[in-house]
Amino acid sequence: MASCREWDPKVLVAIVCGLLTITVLGLGIWRTVIRIQRGTFTTESIVPIEFCRNGGTWQNGRCTCPEEWKGLRCTITNFCENSTFGDFTFARIPVGRYGTSLQMCDKSTPNVLENVTIGNCNENLETLEKQIVNISKESDNISAEAQILTSDANKLTPNNLTSATRVAGQIFNASRNASTEAKRVAVTTVSQLLDASDDVFQRAAAADNDNTFATLVEQMENYSLSLGNESVVSPNLAVKSVNFSSKDTVGSTDILFTVTEGSSDSFVSGSIYAETNKKMLEPNQQTELQILLSSQGNSQACGFVVYKNNKLFQSKTFKAKSNFTQKIISSSTKKIERAPSTVKMIFSPKYNQQEFQLHSYACVYWNFSMKDWDTYGCQKVSSTDKFLNCSCNHTTNFAVLMSFRKTYKYPESLDIISNVGCALSITGLALTIVFQIVTRKGRKTSITWVLVSLCMSMLVFNLFFVFGIENSNKNLKTSDTSINDNKNEMPTQDIIVYSNPTCTVIAALMHYFLLATFTWSGLNAAQLYFLLIRTMKPLPQHFTLFISLIGWGVPAVVVALTVGIIYSLNGNDPEWEFEYRQEEICWLAISKSNGFITVPFLWSFLTPVTIILISNVVIFIIIMVKVLWKNNQNLTSTKKVSSLKKILSTLSIAVVSGITWVLAYLMLIGNENIRIIFSYIFCLFNTTQGLQIFILYTVRTKIFQSEASKVLNLLSSSTSRVKSLPSVISMRLSERMYNLLWSSPALNENFRLLDPSVITEETTLSESDQANTSI
Repeated sequence: MASCREWDPKVLVAIVCGLLTITVLGLGIWRTVIRIQRGTFTTESIVPIEFCRNGGTWQNGRCTCPEEWKGLRCTITNFCENSTFGDFTFARIPVGRYGTSLQMCDKSTPNVLENVTIGNCNENLETLEKQIVNISKESDNISAEAQILTSDANKLTPNNLTSATRVAGQIFNASRNASTEAKRVAVTTVSQLLDASDDVFQRAAAADNDNTFATLVEQMENYSLSLGNESVVSPNLAVKSVNFSSKDTVGSTDILFTVTEGSSDSFVSGSIYAETNKKMLEPNQQTELQILLSSQGNSQACGFVVYKNNKLFQSKTFKAKSNFTQKIISSSTKKIERAPSTVKMIFSPKYNQQEFQLHSYACVYWNFSMKDWDTYGCQKVSSTDKFLNCSCNHTTNFAVLMSFRKTYKYPESLDIISNVGCALSITGLALTIVFQIVTRKGRKTSITWVLVSLCMSMLVFNLFFVFGIENSNKNLKTSDTSINDNKNEMPTQDIIVYSNPTCTVIAALMHYFLLATFTWSGLNAAQLYFLLIRTMKPLPQHFTLFISLIGWGVPAVVVALTVGIIYSLNGNDPEWEFEYRQEEICWLAISKSNGFITVPFLWSFLTPVTIILISNVVIFIIIMVKVLWKNNQNLTSTKKVSSLKKILSTLSIAVVSGITWVLAYLMLIGNENIRIIFSYIFCLFNTTQGLQIFILYTVRTKIFQSEASKVLNLLSSSTSRVKSLPSVISMRLSERMYNLLWSSPALNENFRLLDPSVITEETTLSESDQANTSI
């Protein structure tokens, strides 16, 4: 008779847990060794630390300095520090700019003292606008007052902006006969206006019914033809004029106008120049903008105006949200007779190449009748990574409207540790839920519903984490073929958004179920506190219904309020979902430009989780001190409790209370190496949290051990039966041979002694007969 070995469930659990722990730790060590070999622990940068000083940024192999500094490393001063003039003191003023004095006018006066020119404290832009009728006689004073009143662009209102624009437009109007100096000062005024915010320009354009901006632009085009061969350059605006001699007016006239990059974003005199008799564009590495004007017929002069940004050109169809300056170039000719002109242009786009990627562009001009950008007469020419090429058959204000796609650093797929840990947790949680529900009557415990709810929320979160955390946009194939596309279609916005509602829904569901997991862990800790600490007080009536409303309802309210508030504040923005979630992964947005305090991750997740974890830690310490590790010498039961059982009980409460999530706060350490170590520890403990619950709350129960022992015995019996199959087959073959021999008496006697089964059978029978006789 085959013997069956009895399996000890405790030994089996110890073996399984040991193997799983060794496997997960081995994977962690292996991943750490791989990271060290690849050099991902090094944090040294290729660019020397702080190579660009004083706020300079490293771009295109060189330092781009702010206005106050210049030089190779932005270490040469480009400002006047604490200047004085008479009784007036001025703070730091960059070269080419104007600054206000520290001495202010009386509170009853509308403006401030500025520059070495003492302004009239009784004047403001509105009263100055009323003096336009006297501009022919008072052009110098009016222009100087306008320049003073607009020196601080941050204080300009939409009404101030409109009034200053009207005044400057009339100064450039040739019929007003303003002086040359007044027009030069007006160029500085317009340059200062371009420092005002986009919001002020948008509100001013919406309230303007007189086309004030368009009038100023047209008058500046006319002014660009009247400077002879001179130029007027200010930080945000440059005007250049080229006159032709009598011999140059015959046939085709070609002018090449170039704007080169300086040490800062502001225009300087040496970076703007014009060349005659050029037949083709000649860009180099320092070229920022270049235009080739070819005019047929008798041309007397041509003029160019370059705007640092497009604030004077408020479009209704193209909306810009980025802070990338899109320069506007205006070209015009003064001819004796009408003749066609062709324009070829190249633009060097300036944008943050680490965060954005150029998606497409359109060659456009400003249509004064439409009051918007238009593509008529312009077309795209083959472009390169450095320059965007355009060609138009007329002269006016040109621009390149660019659209960008954000470059997201999508993380790699979950590594082996996360996959293995989550798979074990999902399996353990599913088995725990089934076991708790099936055996709830036999165990007769009151914590079943809380534990099942905790496991359900954790199980669903793990499923979404494994199968939905990655954004499907990661696999989108976005190329730059639209850059060289011949279709000159005007974009509607400068940032291309790839919306993914599925990712937003997954982020909301993960937000909900993880909050529910922490909520149920807090309720579990509270229930243990009532059961173990206040043992004499029964649980409140309808306690299960009450905690169910809290465990499943409170997280739903938090998620609904978060999404609702964000949508109500940003519903008109196509990128509103990025205020709630990240693009890299389907999870809550963590950091934004407007600060960490306003992100939903802080006030809709981190804050409630922190409160729950603090309360859980307090309850855990109370239970551990007063119940688990407290020895009462008067009770013999506490003396018999081994230290191993105390440790297992402590771990059981720590796991369901989520104490290991405290390691997440250690991942905020600034040191990269330490943060990676804690990341692996956090991943090891929390991805296997479901497995820990299964081992501590299912495997350790007597019911599970009893059922597992029966199953193992059954499997062992089945195995022994399978092993005995060859002997059974042999007996059946022997029986057939015996029948065959029995049917042939002649062969029976000859082969009887050769059949081992017969010998065995006889021996067995004889032994049994003796046994019966003895009995």
